[in-house]
Amino acid sequence: MMVGAEILVPEQDPPVVTEVTGMVGLAGELCGVLSLRCGKGCAAKIASRMLGVPIAEAASHLSDAIGEICNMAAGNFKAKLHGMEDKCMLSVPTIITGGDYQLFSVAVGDRIELPFLFDGESVWIALEVRS
Repeated sequence: MMVGAEILVPEQDPPVVTEVTGMVGLAGELCGVLSLRCGKGCAAKIASRMLGVPIAEAASHLSDAIGEICNMAAGNFKAKLHGMEDKCMLSVPTIITGGDYQLFSVAVGDRIELPFLFDGESVWIALEVRS
């Protein structure tokens, strides 16, 4: 809703393009991290749609936009878990940009990662939790 676009589930897994990663931590009775990975062009499109401005103007706001999307997704997940409203806190979003990095989590728990298509570009969302 924030970006005014339909998010699609691809029939086949699209390639992973990791130029921008946003993360929000969960702490308390439920611990983990929600992450979103996409290309820089996709992140700029997301920021452009959120702000209602041209992509060139939105490029300087892509970190804020990706952080906000992560925050909303993590908050939505937490809200769907009965009784977690006051027992699980969210961290401030962290954004990593660049093309030469790998993300490792030292948390041992359950992980689910799903690909989506936003305006024809791949977005990967992962949730790692342990309680």
